[in-house]
Amino acid sequence: MTSSALSIMDGGRDAPQSSVATSARSSAPSLAQRRYLSLGLEQPGGKLPLFDRTGQKIPARTIRACMSAGWCDPWYANPVEPKWLVCKLTEDGRAVAGDS
Repeated sequence: MTSSALSIMDGGRDAPQSSVATSARSSAPSLAQRRYLSLGLEQPGGKLPLFDRTGQKIPARTIRACMSAGWCDPWYANPVEPKWLVCKLTEDGRAVAGDS
């Protein structure tokens, strides 16, 4: 995966790796991460949205932390906005989001 594929909705700036690694070390997701992951439970294939239910962008930091924790994986590159990464839930992501 290229670094541009990881520049998720943050204007092309990569977040410091230490902030992602630190937030992903906990065994349970934060409230923001759980909300993001739960949005994929309702979608075919566990597709995770780029925007929340009110139309606000999901913060890149939240998406990266979930990817680092193994709760979501990149699905495909978005041809309309290449800086945005479309992700899908993993089995671990479904478990922490509350879908047993």
